[in-house]
Amino acid sequence: MKTAKKTGLAAAAVLGAVLMGGSAIAPALADDAQGTHNPQGQNSQQGQGGKGETAKHVLLLSVDGLHQKDLDTYVKNHPTSALASLVNHGTSYTNAQTPVPSDSFPGMVGQLTGGNPGTTGIYYDDTYNRALLPAGTTDCKNTAPGAEVAFTEAADKDQTALDAGQGLSGLPSSILSMTGQPGSLLNPAALPVDPASCKPVYPHQYLKVNTVFEVAKSAGLTTAWSDKHPAYEILNGPSGKGIDDLFTPEINSNAAAPFTGDWTKDNAATQQYDGYKVQAVLNEIAGKDHSGTIAAAVPAIFGMNFQSVSTAQKLPTSDGLTGGYLPGGTVPGPLLAKALDFVDASVGKFEAALAASGQAKDTTVILSAKHGQSPMDPTALTRVPDGTIIDGLNAAWKAAHPGTADLVAFSTDDDIMQLWLSDHSQAAAQFAKDYLASHTAAGNDINGAAKTVTSSGLDKIYAGSEVAGYFGTQASDSRYPDILGIAQAGVVYTGGKSKIAEHGGAGAEDRDVPLVVSGANDEHARTVGAAVETTQIAPTILKTLGLDPNKLQAVQIEGTKVLPGR
Repeated sequence: MKTAKKTGLAAAAVLGAVLMGGSAIAPALADDAQGTHNPQGQNSQQGQGGKGETAKHVLLLSVDGLHQKDLDTYVKNHPTSALASLVNHGTSYTNAQTPVPSDSFPGMVGQLTGGNPGTTGIYYDDTYNRALLPAGTTDCKNTAPGAEVAFTEAADKDQTALDAGQGLSGLPSSILSMTGQPGSLLNPAALPVDPASCKPVYPHQYLKVNTVFEVAKSAGLTTAWSDKHPAYEILNGPSGKGIDDLFTPEINSNAAAPFTGDWTKDNAATQQYDGYKVQAVLNEIAGKDHSGTIAAAVPAIFGMNFQSVSTAQKLPTSDGLTGGYLPGGTVPGPLLAKALDFVDASVGKFEAALAASGQAKDTTVILSAKHGQSPMDPTALTRVPDGTIIDGLNAAWKAAHPGTADLVAFSTDDDIMQLWLSDHSQAAAQFAKDYLASHTAAGNDINGAAKTVTSSGLDKIYAGSEVAGYFGTQASDSRYPDILGIAQAGVVYTGGKSKIAEHGGAGAEDRDVPLVVSGANDEHARTVGAAVETTQIAPTILKTLGLDPNKLQAVQIEGTKVLPGR
């Protein structure tokens, strides 16, 4: 789903001897960036209680790409819909924002830890670490540090297979038989290596703080989740044991006939893919594991991520329908309208299943999104090939520093630009910033017509220590990018014309997502217009279950508050 660009893996300077997870859980892998704070200015809160709520279960539904505007419009036009029912019997936080970068990994991790990237250590799903060793390293004493950390489909044993290489027969119809412990489906040779142990670093080991699943497990509760890659085993938390039943069919695998490409290339295919996760949740509501074949307690915390809205926003056309929004960016086009209907129907199935099983009165449903998508108005789109920009930056660096390697060691660019440099000095970062700020880049608009942008398509550029300050992390953190570029409105970094929107950035359309909490005791609609963050979902989940939000390490570090009124 990303446009990550590997531009050489030149070794970077190492600024710290320790690397990964929260030291309270895994001291051998303690991170080099402790004491971080919330870059969005969250106020500290002490002594949050976990009393007063009666729910036994929390069903969390994350709809990639869904904006608050989308939910408002849908409920207005479909007043008897399942989504309207959630809104009409819940609290709507209409000024909720995701973390920056507004990508799936930091977005989902934030919802389930209570922390922003500077605290969790998760800046994107495909990043670079200046202290780790490249995947496949066996000679750890003589290998220079600096490694891509790709917790995407690239980490699967077989990224072409829906079961990520488990070897199930009869796919895709047999996919519900996929293991609930997907860490076994990750390829160790595709993971970065810890120089101290000379062993692969798994996603859960990379996370610096614990998750709501771990807190629930420590209280003797059952947990489950469904998401889009096996690398989402990161949500197990540093213990590696937070989720009892984790169902993660690979979305970027080859889709079944009649579709071609992966499951994201056709919106009907994406809906079919999401349908497997919907059925997994329905099975869990019915007192089974995700496969529907083994009896299990209904999880205290469970839910899923939807992809259908996201692909309908990004695809120019699919299934004979135009993707994205109509000009003006407020009215969903026909493909997106169909995807919203699919999500609504799925939510309706959950509501019906909870009622039929007698679980409705004991279940709180939380609806939100990992990220939004931009631009909403197709006329604002400017697609810019980032590869050309990076090539120019590398050439300028070599001209000024004869005999040196490429300056850019790694980049991840969607509608944000993150560059990790081979020279981790402030001077090198400033060189890159100056180049990007002065560079005019060529691109194209929604119709493919030529269009140019100033400042490499960037509105704001942070370099070196400025990036550390933005994320509220220490300069010794081996994870944050050397360059963080906030894209101009409408700019999407892509070398082709196959997408009309993206996410990852810091703009409103990427960050303004819905957040609805609907519990059995919520008889009427309530709206809270105060600014909140999706990181507040995590402590709210625990408080709803009668657990202590302060058991979350990110809550302690950032002072993340329970959502007001809960």
